[in-house]
Amino acid sequence: MTTWTNLMRAELRKLTTTKMPWAFLAVLMVISATTAAAVIFGTDMDGSKAFIATAADQQSLMAFAANALMGAGLFGAIAVAREYAHGTVVPTFLTSPRRQRAMLAQLAAVGVVGGALALVGAGLTIIAVWLSLPTTEYGFLVAAGDVVRILAASAFAGAAGAVLGGAVGALVRNTGGAVTGSVLVLIIAPPLIIQLASGAASWVPNTLATVLSGVGDEVTTLAAGLAIAAWAAVPAAIALVAVQRRDVV
Repeated sequence: MTTWTNLMRAELRKLTTTKMPWAFLAVLMVISATTAAAVIFGTDMDGSKAFIATAADQQSLMAFAANALMGAGLFGAIAVAREYAHGTVVPTFLTSPRRQRAMLAQLAAVGVVGGALALVGAGLTIIAVWLSLPTTEYGFLVAAGDVVRILAASAFAGAAGAVLGGAVGALVRNTGGAVTGSVLVLIIAPPLIIQLASGAASWVPNTLATVLSGVGDEVTTLAAGLAIAAWAAVPAAIALVAVQRRDVV
């Protein structure tokens, strides 16, 4: 029987030997380059350069974890849904008849790669701002400790978002539908939930990610981490049950 280590290795190989992670990496590089260009060539007419002049206002960097969560969610949704769309999940389940273990390995691998992409994206953005600010009269005022926190929060949020998206992909099993479902869960549904229950504003993914980054203080850091993990764990648990009961052909 296929061991857990072999399953993880196979899932990671499937992800890292395809073009999709590199496409997401290319997008991250474009975003960081665009950020640098905005700092270097942007005018100060609208106060944009003054906006990044103070440590308190360099929160655009510190809010990167929220964007990482959403971007990684799309990555996870596409990575898992395309397995069903192309039928490549069938050999996996034939090799490992215990589908739940195979599904768990797939979600774990997606989480690892999603977290890594989010970490790289945060690092590229920070480096882009740090390198471009000397061309202005302002300096990089985010403390080293805050930079480490941004990187850690982005990696964690990216991993959780990728698992959430992967679970949606396993449930929908259609790439377009999985992307739509992830956007619904991560972007469209939270504001609607807040409208229905204002007390839920502190517990939506975007708010929780900003708390992890050190921007928000709606809940404690520990509570934010546990809540983000729950946002990923609940759909993952549903997907693990569904994959055992549904036909994959």
